[in-house]
Amino acid sequence: MANEDRAKLPAKPQRITLDERARLTVTGVEEVMSFDEERIVMRTVLGELTVLGSGLHIGRLSLDAGELGVEGEVSELAFSERGSAGGLWSRLFG
Repeated sequence: MANEDRAKLPAKPQRITLDERARLTVTGVEEVMSFDEERIVMRTVLGELTVLGSGLHIGRLSLDAGELGVEGEVSELAFSERGSAGGLWSRLFG
């Protein structure tokens, strides 16, 4: 890997693990922007991540470690890049 490519990588890696659409683990989480039983919106080292589903609840959150654990029925994961125009609010109200 070239030095330029290494410089672009985030300091904390992002990893997403979904087990049987019922247990989600995300690393590289910087902030949870909003959450309820149907939607969780977070900022990660690689951009915004929105989790949609039903009965969602955050079982584990450590922003120091950058880890988030979610339980419930996950139906969709939506990504947007860091600094991209628009975003969730723009899509909802734009």
